[in-house]
Amino acid sequence: MPRAQIKDEKKYEKLREKGASKEKAARIANASAAQGEKKIGRKGGKSPSYDEWTKDELLKRAREIGVEGRSSMNKAELVKALRDH
Repeated sequence: MPRAQIKDEKKYEKLREKGASKEKAARIANASAAQGEKKIGRKGGKSPSYDEWTKDELLKRAREIGVEGRSSMNKAELVKALRDH
């Protein structure tokens, strides 16, 4: 059954099957439905990789998006949590 907040159900389901979180899958599916896949694909690449960020920068970003348990995570765990969010 289609969800009102999801604009591209097929893309959403494929992303969920690949392991994306509900939030991330919805964000990508809605953006590609609104702007087109090609435009969304060219959008990235403006920020350095999380691997290049300091632990303090990672903690700040994790706080901004609400990653649970961030204060006890090491840098590698923070990077994984941010990528999986």
